[in-house]
This record gives sequence, C-alpha cells and structure tokens, in this order.
Amino acid sequence: MAPCAPPPRAPRQPQPTRLLATALALALQGIPVLPLRVGKAPFNNCPACAKNTCGGRPNMKQAGPCTCPAPCHAWAAATTDPDTLTSTAWAAAWRRANAVAYHPGGARLTVVDLDNADAIAWAHAHLPRTRTVPTTRGQHWIYLGTMPSANGVRPGIDIKSRMSYARWLGPGTGHPTALPDTVRALSVKLAPIRPLPQPATASAPDGEGACPHRTPAYLARGLAMAEERITAAASGVHATVYRTFLAVLSKHGRCGCLTDTHVGRLFTAAQAKGETVRHCTDAWNNARAQLGL
Repeated sequence: MAPCAPPPRAPRQPQPTRLLATALALALQGIPVLPLRVGKAPFNNCPACAKNTCGGRPNMKQAGPCTCPAPCHAWAAATTDPDTLTSTAWAAAWRRANAVAYHPGGARLTVVDLDNADAIAWAHAHLPRTRTVPTTRGQHWIYLGTMPSANGVRPGIDIKSRMSYARWLGPGTGHPTALPDTVRALSVKLAPIRPLPQPATASAPDGEGACPHRTPAYLARGLAMAEERITAAASGVHATVYRTFLAVLSKHGRCGCLTDTHVGRLFTAAQAKGETVRHCTDAWNNARAQLGL
C-alpha cells in the first residue's frame, strides 16, 4: 500500500508580509513598532521634513506616533495603530523593509544592548538576570522601566529606552525584571574635569560659607556613612564613588570642615573597591565642578 502523501506546505509569505504581520502582532500587545530598511536604519524623513526642515516634531519626547503620513522621524514613527501600519502611505516602506523595530520607552522597557562577549560577561557579573534576546553579535537584556538612552556607556554596551529604537529579534527567554539602579547609573554623565595642580591627588576645597554644623560629630558621621556607602557598593562602583563624593561636598564643601585627611579617607575607601587614584581624582574633580567649588 502506497504511503500517504504529505500535506501540501503552506506558501511562504513574502518578506514584507511577514514583517508587517510581526509588527501588527507586537502593536496588539501595546508595543510601538516601525519598519527598518537595510542596515538597521529607519526610513528617511518624508519630503516635508527632509533634513529636518520642519524643525522636529512636537511629540519627539513622546512615544509617537509621528503625524506625518509615512514613517518619519525615526523612533517617533513607532506606533501601535494598525490602521497606520497598514495604510497606503506605509506600504512602500514595508515593501523595502528589512526588519521590524520597536520603541522600548514607548513599551515601558529598557534594552541593555551587549555587543560582544566581554560585555555579556560584564553583565553576568554585575546585572540582575532578566529577559535575554540573542543578537547577531551579542545579547539584548530587557528590563521593565524606562530611562534616558545612551550609547557607549561601557565598552560594547548601549542603552536603548526613551527616544530610541531597538530591532525586534524575537521574544527571548526568561522573565523581564525591574530596571535596576546599576543600569540607571551607567548613563550618569560626569561634568567636565577641572585639572588639579597635582593630577594624582586631591585636596579639600577652601571654606567660603558659614559652618552650619554644631558639633564635629556631624562631619564624623557623614564621613563614616560615605565610607560605608562606597564599601557596600556591589556594582556600579565608579558611579557610586562619584555620587558619594558629590554628596559629601554638597554638605561640607563650602564651610571649610573638610580637610585633606578626610579626602584621603574617601580615596582609600574607593581604592579598596578597585578604583585607581586617577579615577578617584577625576570623580572628585567632577563633583567639585558640578557644585561650582
């Protein structure tokens, strides 16, 4: 008896149809999406907005959608509206599209884009586990919550959240967890460095204001708490050191309470966590510059 013939295969959908179907499925979940052309780039602005002659959209700080008829203004074009995604104005973009992207900030997400093996190893050592999506060269770690986007926060690491887009590469594995302070600290932008007379050392600022502290114990407690905060840092040590220096200087930097001995104690605590003298000096300088000391 002849074997049964296999059922006929369903015809494979053309690439634009498959991408649009993916986009519509994501939009149904409340994830704003947009098409990408070859090279993972968004489509150029529409003729009325070419070279940003329109001056930018009024909603560029929001999730979109852009009010232009076709995909326009990169991440701001991301939308969850199925009528927009299937409109005649977007049809040409889908015919030329090579991938689907989404606006993480519009979906209340943050993507930590790890671009190589070293970046992945750093994430495993310093970041809490969360949903993971494999990429061409690395991984996307996806957290619940939003923050400013930033490129190059560490070697091989970008942050994609508000006012940014990320390529959709599938749902990934694992459950997304809350955005940790460790990731938020990666985008801390330090103030420009003011060079000190001796680059490897730092001194206490001269006191200019009246001292508000009634007893020396106030300063002693503050220094002890600052040392404990640095010592307890499990990750994001550089950002913790900078913020601690900033807090100490904001409390004691203008009244003349701080001495070089106090500064030395802070530097010692930071170096015990692996910070170099140069890193400590830069962080101290940045904190002074931020406060105008």
